[in-house]
Amino acid sequence: MVSATKQVPETPAQEPGDARPDGEPGSRHALVFRARLWAKRARIVGVRVGRLVRTGAGRLLPGIRYLLRAVHRRWRRSLQFRTVLTTLMLAISSFALVGAYLSNQIANNLFQERLAQAESETRYNVKQVQDTFDGAQVTDQSSVITLVYDTLNAVEGRGSVIQRRYVFEAMPEQTKPRNRWVESRASDQLTISVIPADLRKAVEDSGKDQYWASTEFPVGTEDRPGIAVGNKVTFNGTVYELYLIYDLNTAQKTLDEIQNVLLAGGAALVLMIGGIAWYVTRNVVSPVSHAAVVSEKLAAGQLQERMVVKGEDEVARLGASFNHMAASLQEQITQLATLSQMQQRFVSDVSHELRTPLTTVRMAAEVLYDAREDFDPINKRSAELLYNQVERFQSLLADLLEISRFDAGAATLDAEPTDIVQLISHVMDGVAPVAAEYGSAVTFNAPASSIIVDMDDRRIDRILRNLVLNALEHGEGRPVNISVAANDAAVAVAVRDHGIGMAPAEAARVFDRFWRADPARARTTGGSGLGLSIAAEDTKLHNGWLQAWGKKGNGANFRLTLPLRQGETITKSPLQLGPVDVGLPGAGRERTMLLLDPSPAPDPRPDRGATPEGGTNSDGDTSGAITDGDIAGAITDGDIGTEDVV
Repeated sequence: MVSATKQVPETPAQEPGDARPDGEPGSRHALVFRARLWAKRARIVGVRVGRLVRTGAGRLLPGIRYLLRAVHRRWRRSLQFRTVLTTLMLAISSFALVGAYLSNQIANNLFQERLAQAESETRYNVKQVQDTFDGAQVTDQSSVITLVYDTLNAVEGRGSVIQRRYVFEAMPEQTKPRNRWVESRASDQLTISVIPADLRKAVEDSGKDQYWASTEFPVGTEDRPGIAVGNKVTFNGTVYELYLIYDLNTAQKTLDEIQNVLLAGGAALVLMIGGIAWYVTRNVVSPVSHAAVVSEKLAAGQLQERMVVKGEDEVARLGASFNHMAASLQEQITQLATLSQMQQRFVSDVSHELRTPLTTVRMAAEVLYDAREDFDPINKRSAELLYNQVERFQSLLADLLEISRFDAGAATLDAEPTDIVQLISHVMDGVAPVAAEYGSAVTFNAPASSIIVDMDDRRIDRILRNLVLNALEHGEGRPVNISVAANDAAVAVAVRDHGIGMAPAEAARVFDRFWRADPARARTTGGSGLGLSIAAEDTKLHNGWLQAWGKKGNGANFRLTLPLRQGETITKSPLQLGPVDVGLPGAGRERTMLLLDPSPAPDPRPDRGATPEGGTNSDGDTSGAITDGDIAGAITDGDIGTEDVV
């Protein structure tokens, strides 16, 4: 069976006149094929050009963005660059406005001058043409053409400043008999099309009035600006339109030269102004920049740096004043440093020298204290006071020695991985007698049974012991809460009391040396006034935070935040600063708590002679750690604060 499908030839070339089997001419098929082929090639070229454009833009845009960022950065950081660039922009704007105004005024004056001259000459020449036509005595065609040609050529040749050209055209649709011998004539190769339509209409509709319009006309290969002035003239009963075209090319060249001079002069003035602005601002900004550099060096401790002073102007006086200020600051700082070193050395030497006699006095005080029962009441009380004050004096001396180490920069950090939860439990065991004495219950809340921290356990123990003792001393017998929490980079311990509290201004000064909110209040637990200062210094050694919050009548909260690993920086504390009652709610499956209850209870176990878990025995010893389920009537999960952690 033969298929009815016809095979299309691979080549489109066919002889003219050949026909395809389906009746379509071969030449049309070839044209369609070539059109498709060229369209495909055009698409390929367009895709390639698009890829090149995208590639070029992808390489050019980063450079442009970098340049813009560099200019913006230079604009923000350099007063000289900003001043010079602003001056240049203002100068360019001013010169552009003034140049545009001057150019417009010059062009308008030149045009008005040429227009007045063109109108005057046109009136004169049109009168001469009309007089010639009125006095002509010609009847044959050749004489008429010769007369018109000679008259119009005379009009074209007159004038020494402006070159005139003419267009002579018979008005259409005239009702009077017309002389068909002269239809139209023009200079060179001009036609009536160079005359604006509005001007032609005005001339055709007018009587003897004269009109003008700006136009362009070809001269060789260029178009020149000109003024076309139109009038009506009559010859042998036929009305003609006579347009005289005045060449303004000379005026345009003059205007172009003036504009070029203005542009070049403006550019030169802008460059001169930019150079002057750069020179002036450099003389003003350079001393300021030098002063900034010297100030930075002075702030870095290079107190011998001074400014270079030249001349006697305001900048020189500024430099001299700056040097005088720097010299005065150097002298005062040196004096203060010397006094500080002398004070530190004095405190260190005195504290060290007092240790030996203090030890002797303490031993004597202990002997008297142990034998106080044999004394009369007055001597007994004296022995007790002597013993207590010697203990306090020894504590103050130890604190002074520690502070002197910090001031001398001799304090070192002996950090190693330590369980801070166990350390807090140890601190609580140590303060149990004080808690029993003040009648305050101490609770401990931890989200985990163990948190390992790189720290100096001796210093952290001292910090926490000081915070807990202060909380007990100022807690007025109310509960004291200790909370601990950790995140990926830090661990925080908060000690919260509910006692007398302190104002925000007092919280800001609570770490100052020997500072007390109430100087008249007597201390009952002893204390040198240096405990919190030493705690703050210990915290700095660990690169941590020690912060205080307080409110009158609502107690206070101290938060210690330490990095989990040495060398890391703290960005956020796991516990919020204030107020915090217990700690993190719902953190961990079991909270380990230690309850120090000062109220004794009968011991159900006769063989122990101690209080139940959570209480204290008669000697003030505390029980060990117990869990939530073992605490009766103490804190439940619902009592734990639910505030967000910051």
